[in-house]
Amino acid sequence: MPNTYSQIYIQAVFAVKYRNAVIAKEWRPRLMGVIGNMINEAEAQTILVNGVEDHVHCFFRMKPAVLLADVMQIAKARSSKWVNESGLLPHRFEWQKGYGAFSYSHSQVENVRRYIANQEAHHHKQTFRAEYLDMLEKFGIDYDEAYIFNDLV
Repeated sequence: MPNTYSQIYIQAVFAVKYRNAVIAKEWRPRLMGVIGNMINEAEAQTILVNGVEDHVHCFFRMKPAVLLADVMQIAKARSSKWVNESGLLPHRFEWQKGYGAFSYSHSQVENVRRYIANQEAHHHKQTFRAEYLDMLEKFGIDYDEAYIFNDLV
């Protein structure tokens, strides 16, 4: 077969270092746009990027030849550089080292898109920590809770 056909949908979730609530409503939409553009520049296709003051959800489609680690490295490094160069905060901005990545089928795309679009309302009911641990459990991902939000390692 001369061509490669794929359908790979990923939701990636990452937090501000130490989960500091520093992503202000005033510039949050611009940051989400920057992250979406960085995902596209990493040869993935952004569906939606949204978040709240302490974390971000990215939903995108990937090609099989593109490495998820590369997409995340580009999106996180360049977006933190953008925040710092824009002078939006009086201190240095950093993302937490790791991220969560979860795959979905085509039939789930609209539900995931809707979930990410409604992050602000969702987090009036549930903390980021509870949300993230629920996702890990839902996807059957083994983790050690002692290290799940440890930025010191």
